[in-house]
Amino acid sequence: MPKKVLVRAVVIAIIAIGGFLLMSQTGRFNAGGDGALVLYGNVEIRQVELAFRVSGRLEEVIYEEGDAVVAGDHAARLDATPYSDALKVAQAEVAIRTAELSRLEAGLRPAEVDRARARVAEFEAGARVAQQNYDRRAVLVKSGAVSKQIFDESDAALRVANERLAAAREDLAIAVEGFRSEEIAAASAGLQAAEAAAASAQTKVNDANLVAPSDGTILSRVNERGSILQAGEPVLTMALTRPVWVRAYVEEPALGHVVPGTLAEIFTDADPDRPYQGQIGFVSPVAEFTPRTVETPDLRSDLVYQVRIIVEEPDDGLRQGMPVTIRLTLSKKADDA
Repeated sequence: MPKKVLVRAVVIAIIAIGGFLLMSQTGRFNAGGDGALVLYGNVEIRQVELAFRVSGRLEEVIYEEGDAVVAGDHAARLDATPYSDALKVAQAEVAIRTAELSRLEAGLRPAEVDRARARVAEFEAGARVAQQNYDRRAVLVKSGAVSKQIFDESDAALRVANERLAAAREDLAIAVEGFRSEEIAAASAGLQAAEAAAASAQTKVNDANLVAPSDGTILSRVNERGSILQAGEPVLTMALTRPVWVRAYVEEPALGHVVPGTLAEIFTDADPDRPYQGQIGFVSPVAEFTPRTVETPDLRSDLVYQVRIIVEEPDDGLRQGMPVTIRLTLSKKADDA
């Protein structure tokens, strides 16, 4: 056999084997006569990096790698002393603003109102005396019995007495009426600002405790006690218990049969006789591995689309990245089961 012919035969064989393996991975040759489609995929478990929303010194990390965590558990905490002190200051400011608003709303005390009335009575008496002196000297100055200077002094004294009486009467009116609505509104706004500052300070105190958002397993401790952390710097990495997905790929010819809600059985190599139940939750609208611009009939059949299957009752038997076999019941959806 000529050498070139032999090389061509080998290349053709390799291409054929590669095509068979690719198609078997995406389910082309696994559609059975019982209305099922077999795909191959990998387990995906979502991970989350736990971090504080505030900065500070790491006081304690409660969990070790491999520990199970329940949603709401305290996983770590910062030294909250600076935030506790700031909260006390904010709470004291709220107390001051509250007292100020109460004082303005209540108005002056009865004793202060009585004192304002007494001042009015005092200045009324002084104004009457000043008026009498003025009237008497106005007559005497015409006959020359009183000098012009003494009359002018009486006139000035009368004006001063009347001005003092007007001011005292205004003070009494304010005392009786209470403080202006604008002053009360300003005090109320000041109280609201102080309360908001106190709430913010309380939030920072709470944020000094790191709480697990979901059930899961600790994968790694990123920082240790004594570390000075910035806000958002990871402390722990956690794998979530739920949801657990399986990622697989389906070819374009079978795409019409693979829709969200399609029931699935997931098999692992470790325990192939025990299937996990699931259903398709997502089918990608975008093809992969083949350029979108390729539209020839021969190459359209090689397009593959990502499929995600939601595992209904996952357990420790499913691990991140684990290869699994998926059997899709094309004739059944979760709503029909």
